[in-house]
Amino acid sequence: MADPIVVGVDGSASSLRAVAWAAREARLRGAPLRIVHVALRWAYDVPLVPQPENWGPEREAAAQELLRQAAKRARADAPAVTVTTEILDGAAAEAIAATAESAQLIVVGSRGRGGFAGLLLGSVSGALAARSPCPVVIVGRPQAGHGAEIVVGVTGHPDQDPVVRFAFEEAVLRRLPLRAVHAWTHPAVRGPGDMQPLVYDVEGIGQEEARLLAESLAGWRERFPDVTLAEHVKHEHPSKALSNASVSAALVVVGAPGRASFFGSTIHFLLHHTQAPVAVIPYAGADQVRRKGPWAGQKAC
Repeated sequence: MADPIVVGVDGSASSLRAVAWAAREARLRGAPLRIVHVALRWAYDVPLVPQPENWGPEREAAAQELLRQAAKRARADAPAVTVTTEILDGAAAEAIAATAESAQLIVVGSRGRGGFAGLLLGSVSGALAARSPCPVVIVGRPQAGHGAEIVVGVTGHPDQDPVVRFAFEEAVLRRLPLRAVHAWTHPAVRGPGDMQPLVYDVEGIGQEEARLLAESLAGWRERFPDVTLAEHVKHEHPSKALSNASVSAALVVVGAPGRASFFGSTIHFLLHHTQAPVAVIPYAGADQVRRKGPWAGQKAC
């Protein structure tokens, strides 16, 4: 059986939208769906100060009802998907991240209960992102439709292969075209020791950036010949370019290089302003990121 998709719920409207999205994704991938709710269940015989709120029958019943409603929502969107529910112990980030070891994808809502920035926009977000060895999808505001394409932000660097791969795989699963967006504000640094010029030809640099994008995607075109691919080079900040592209997107795919800097300014901006769910793909070099999913046996270009 395929590895599960894990979705975290807290009873908020945002988390229920995440459940619906995760259920449809599980159907596409032929994967089971695991719905989890994190609670700090207290062992009464352990004398700690200060003591957290005791876990009793009422809180247990409320948590189980929350999971029941989430499972009902999931089955309504994907009746054929196998759905399981579970209460996890501990802090949210650590508990959900632990499930990633056996998951191919983690899905969460962008805002928690009470309207506060939630699971991936607050302090939990950095901790979860730093610990998750698999992609994390953040589902935000309601979409007017399902989107007409997959959008991926491409730097042109070879170590971003896991990000591009994920985007192509999603395009195949959804039978949608893929738009690769390469945005730049200054000439790209090609290697160690390179320095950016103070004055440069925008048109000429734009052509070089377009060649960089085409070269970085050439192997992927051959590997996924059935995917309709459009290449867009923008002379603007990546956050703005991707946010604008998200209006017609079913999913926006971005990379997060390195664990320590998982949340860059572009990703943070997108989570607040994007019109589509955002998939954050960790990468630290093509051979260092664990891959799970339909094409897990393929090598990077």
